[in-house]
Amino acid sequence: MHHQLIQQLQQGNIKALARSISLVENEVPGYAQLLAGLPASPTKIIGITGAPGAGKSTLVDALIAEFVNNSNRVGILCVDPSSPFNMGALLGDRVRMGQWHNHPGVFIRSLASRGSLGGLSPKIIEITEVMKAAPFDVIIVETVGVGQSEVEIAGLADTTVVVMVPEGGDEVQTMKAGLMEIADIFVVNKADRPGADSFEKNLLLMLAPAFMKNAAEIAIVKTAATSKEGVGELYHKIVAHQRTIKNSDKKYWLLAERAYHLIQHKRMRGITRQQLFTQIKMHTGVHFNLYAFVESQT
Repeated sequence: MHHQLIQQLQQGNIKALARSISLVENEVPGYAQLLAGLPASPTKIIGITGAPGAGKSTLVDALIAEFVNNSNRVGILCVDPSSPFNMGALLGDRVRMGQWHNHPGVFIRSLASRGSLGGLSPKIIEITEVMKAAPFDVIIVETVGVGQSEVEIAGLADTTVVVMVPEGGDEVQTMKAGLMEIADIFVVNKADRPGADSFEKNLLLMLAPAFMKNAAEIAIVKTAATSKEGVGELYHKIVAHQRTIKNSDKKYWLLAERAYHLIQHKRMRGITRQQLFTQIKMHTGVHFNLYAFVESQT
């Protein structure tokens, strides 16, 4: 069964892709065998991250057009915030990027982050591996952009794009150091706003050689995604970066990061927030020894 499904995936069967993703997302028995049978794939992953309100969805929408116009098949995964009560995606892909849903060269899927503190869905790595088996030329992953997801996306993406907005020229100074280390490309979106030039200047100053990368290696692109300005340049910067990707310690660290997340998830199997909630409610009061409770679970 899995062999046939993988064969259909490789042939570009969208129903087979949607079914495979559902099998993995819902951990249907046998899904691990499906994942283990996937062929190795050279398909590159682009991670788009940044604070909420930075215009990531609009930017991704414009980027899809660039890839499609250059004869690329594109897979998109949108990691949405989810309610801590029902664990469903709050936004859903249907309200965004609507023009692409019936396009034969584009596949869009939304995933709930399901309470993952980092903003990455626990299933995101496995689902990107499933999508890499399909004949996409590129896969774009757009993250929630809260907590540590900006840094975690580097463990998933071959090219990490960090989207920022020029709300104030000095705000760049309070940026997390982690972003400096993981960004391959910075996008100053909504660059038609006042202060975009000084924001870019401050960003360049922050990218000093004292950081892990040389400033020359990190591209900065100014865009106004709503009017598509600068999106073509961003597309070319992404393509150029992907051509330079080769085996390196960074690449191996990214793979190690993915393996770490998968092993962590496997060992946590069977432990859910709902299960912990029920046990705590049934067997303890509000005041109890949390450490002793955790020890009883491990």
